[in-house]
Amino acid sequence: MASAPQVFHIILTGRSLEKTKSATAVIETAVGAKGRLTALHLDVTDLNSIQQAAAAVEKDFGRLDVLINNAAIACCVENDLQKRLWSGMATNVIGPALVSDAFRPLLLKSPHPYSIHVSSGAGSITRSTDGTSQMYSDPIPNGETYGITKAALNRLAMHEAMSYRSIKTFAMSPGFVVSNLRCWSDEAKTGWGKAGDPMVSGETLLSIVQGKRDGERYQLVHKDGVYPW
Repeated sequence: MASAPQVFHIILTGRSLEKTKSATAVIETAVGAKGRLTALHLDVTDLNSIQQAAAAVEKDFGRLDVLINNAAIACCVENDLQKRLWSGMATNVIGPALVSDAFRPLLLKSPHPYSIHVSSGAGSITRSTDGTSQMYSDPIPNGETYGITKAALNRLAMHEAMSYRSIKTFAMSPGFVVSNLRCWSDEAKTGWGKAGDPMVSGETLLSIVQGKRDGERYQLVHKDGVYPW
């Protein structure tokens, strides 16, 4: 989105403001951002942090055109099931719910608001059990929490979609791409050599924001189409 022909003002948020500022600098250098990037502190597991971030956006901009809930943890490195479930739900489901609730009044001030929940094909119960996916044939150890939370996030997105029809709401699978989400080893980050280019995920997001996927709103979309629930 930062390198798109349109000029966007992107507000990049993160738990560490220092790391978020570093990320904006890297993006500006790497892709030659055409618009503006602003770093803002926001921890999705801290309601006070969420509310302060929403207040800052309201003060500086007055409205929000697009909200992208992208925070997530994989939880696979935690061997305690209860801790995996609690931490996974806090970041992957409860956090997006609270962020959406705090920023929704600003979205509703936009003439063409979008709410995008970055989910996963792992949240598709149909796909996880149809016998053709890797999740079925070779499940990741301790990986149940990620799929559970993404299925819950899908339901959260659809509740928002049905409750606020003026907001174009999507659940979006970024695909299996190189990601720090799998942070337990360098091999894992690259998907053991099988992960794709994360720019593809960005292009999918951009296509939604540009209105090219409006006919698929209220669904779990990916780069090539729609996944079943």
